[in-house]
Amino acid sequence: MNATVEFAKMNGLGNKILVVDMRGRADKVTPAAAIALNAVPDTQFDQIMAIHAPKASGTDAWIDILNSDGSKAQACGNGTRCVVQALASETGKKVFTFQTVAGILNAVEHEDGTISVDMGKPVFEWNKIPLAEEFHDTSRIELQIGPIDNPVLHSPSVASMGNPHAIFWIDQDPMSFDLGRFGPLLENHPMFPERANITLAQVTSPSSITTRTWERGAGLTLACGSAACATAVSAARTGRTAREVAVKVASSPNQGVLTIEWRERDDHVIMTGPAEWEWSGTLDPSTGTWSRDAAPGAEAR
Repeated sequence: MNATVEFAKMNGLGNKILVVDMRGRADKVTPAAAIALNAVPDTQFDQIMAIHAPKASGTDAWIDILNSDGSKAQACGNGTRCVVQALASETGKKVFTFQTVAGILNAVEHEDGTISVDMGKPVFEWNKIPLAEEFHDTSRIELQIGPIDNPVLHSPSVASMGNPHAIFWIDQDPMSFDLGRFGPLLENHPMFPERANITLAQVTSPSSITTRTWERGAGLTLACGSAACATAVSAARTGRTAREVAVKVASSPNQGVLTIEWRERDDHVIMTGPAEWEWSGTLDPSTGTWSRDAAPGAEAR
């Protein structure tokens, strides 16, 4: 078996993605390799999307997802769009069905280059998100950061989009909060036995929301597709917005936008947005040693 595989450095609205082609192989990208890749500025990432041969009939691939700390992720909407763009460029196909640990994902590349991913149904039951204690209504739970009589953040909505999310509603620009300080505390709060993605959300109109996300296992991120979905669903669920919204993410300096529709007819969440190829190379999935294609002077790292 060849020691190296092909990979692409991509992004979905700034969400840093490595798409790794593991088709035809029995091994996997190791946590050690993920940590090594993330330690190098050129290959720093939020998620690795490792494409494996399909396990189920009717699917195009099995996708294994790793966070930058080497932990497993159940879902990554922005990363799924990157996989679609990579495979569409390779095969000419426009419609795909993927299998992940979170279930089946259907996706389509449109003529304008944007990509829609059916993220499935949101989950609101406290024990399925999961939470450490029972809440009858997960649209608002008891959790806060800061002084008890004047908390900085409080009363988040919680949901799962295949992975756990907590959305804190705020009345000012999310960038004005020190999420880099609060994020680790909230991600690892005892309320979340599997940790959680933490999003600050400012509703700016009945059809628009501005967000910033601390991503479980990755930290501050410029974009998180599943967080945008969880935010849009929670906003509609609490009467803050309509069921279709534009979610602005912290892709500084120009904020990117994802269109999220929570379809009434089947309860599915459809996320639409772009994906961008940056460069390609090869890597060793066991160690993370890599080299860049067609880059003058590039050397193995």
